Amino acid sequence: MSKAPVLMIHGAFCGPWSLDGLKQKFEAAGYAVTAPALRFHDQKRAPSALATTGLADYAADLEDEIAALKAPPILVGHSMGGLLAQMLAARVKVAALVLLAPSPPWGVTPTTLFEIGAAHSMHLQPGHWNQVLEPNRDVALAHSLDRLPRDMRDSVYGRFVAESGRAMFEVMNWAMDFNQASAVDVDAVTAPLLFLTGSDDKINPPSTVAQIAALYGAKATAEVLDGMGHWLIGEPGWEKLAERALSWLEKQKL
Repeated sequence: MSKAPVLMIHGAFCGPWSLDGLKQKFEAAGYAVTAPALRFHDQKRAPSALATTGLADYAADLEDEIAALKAPPILVGHSMGGLLAQMLAARVKVAALVLLAPSPPWGVTPTTLFEIGAAHSMHLQPGHWNQVLEPNRDVALAHSLDRLPRDMRDSVYGRFVAESGRAMFEVMNWAMDFNQASAVDVDAVTAPLLFLTGSDDKINPPSTVAQIAALYGAKATAEVLDGMGHWLIGEPGWEKLAERALSWLEKQKL
């Protein structure tokens, strides 16, 4: 029996490179993996058009990627990529979702003061929703890459790229987004879902991810990986995350 194809979706400020380790593990397990760059994320100097590129644009591009596959894929998404995976699963047929520290869809309230503070901090940059946002080293090293060994943090951060202000507004300040760009029709998602979150994740903490998983009821399996943070895709021990995802997919006969 042939395995379902896999589409991997990277997170904000990143590119497909962030999923290289997982891609290799999945390919070694016999999966054909596609890992595209979100629009403009393959350019070190992003064009001004990135500023107003939203989640709907990213999702539309990814729908084209899915349409080119020979069968409904397994979606593997990290952070914002995990939100995009949910959006896609409500629109097109997919085999399963593996969501790694996923960003919440519209309507899921934050559960920590850090999340609330991070959302409010965006407003310190007036008009950020129409701007190209450059990565912030201090923020990335303190909150996203904080579980990486210190001698690895700068090299990983050096590969970060600019992000869309509109997309970040849609993800982090969904309550102010009257278009509800990040909304997901959870009843339309019929595929099984695996949620994996690090116990020390500040950006999308386990308590918030648990709320996301609860939206899907019995379709969802949620697990917390002890000692891991938001960059669980590349932190020490990421191989165990890959093994857990592959084991779960095997149980789904995928």
